[in-house]
Amino acid sequence: MTAFVLGLVVGSFLNVCIHRLPLGQSVVTPRSRCPDCASPIAWYDNLPLLSYALLRGRCRHCSDRISLRYPLVELITATAFVLIESRFGGSPEGLRSALFVSLLTVAFFTDREYFILPNEVTVGGLAAGLLSSPFVSLPPGLATIGYFFTGMQPPAWQLSLSESLLSALAFGGTFYVIGETYFRLRSVDGLGLGDVKLVAMIAAFLGSSAALLTVLVGCLLAMLIGGALILVRNDNWRTTPLPLGSYLSAAAFGSVFFGNAILNRYWEFMYG
Repeated sequence: MTAFVLGLVVGSFLNVCIHRLPLGQSVVTPRSRCPDCASPIAWYDNLPLLSYALLRGRCRHCSDRISLRYPLVELITATAFVLIESRFGGSPEGLRSALFVSLLTVAFFTDREYFILPNEVTVGGLAAGLLSSPFVSLPPGLATIGYFFTGMQPPAWQLSLSESLLSALAFGGTFYVIGETYFRLRSVDGLGLGDVKLVAMIAAFLGSSAALLTVLVGCLLAMLIGGALILVRNDNWRTTPLPLGSYLSAAAFGSVFFGNAILNRYWEFMYG
């Protein structure tokens, strides 16, 4: 119950970040206001989930409809916190996972609504992923291979930090090269720098194995769902922006809970 309530509170703050960060506004001041009439929102109208239900999804002052995104973000965050608490408890990995899913939630909705991935999320998240990596154990990946060939046997914290750093450089660098190459060939941005920084942040948190799974799933979702939406709307593939960051964020969100299980099943299938 504590994890659920904490998730609701954090989700309410994430809604502030989603609304204000793309606009370059402070997430601390001023107090919450209605986006339509600018009336200050009283504390009793700002209770996660409950106030939305009591107000029937409308502003008390102007009756303008409140976006369904607000209770959705609160519910998603609360549910994620409960799942994280049941799996990791209050361990460093649990705290790190809670921070990661919070960052991903903001990235998903800002990219979906504004086609913006704020630096506060991507660059700040990259730093958080790197700095917290010595306190968790990342799955074997690029660093394990590198140390194997050098014959070195580093302590666990150094191996995890190396995996986080190498993964961020490898995936962020690869996305940057792909985006730059596409621009040179077509004179059109194929990948924004926001996507590059986001995938580096994801890799820093997950390590190379789970990051690769995330990129594959995220790109597949972008092709299937994004492509279907473009066809339904009869839009132009070349001119219609595709929020790749949202699909990558959703895939990374799933990797937090299912990534290791999927990878373990894959290796069991490959090597019996």
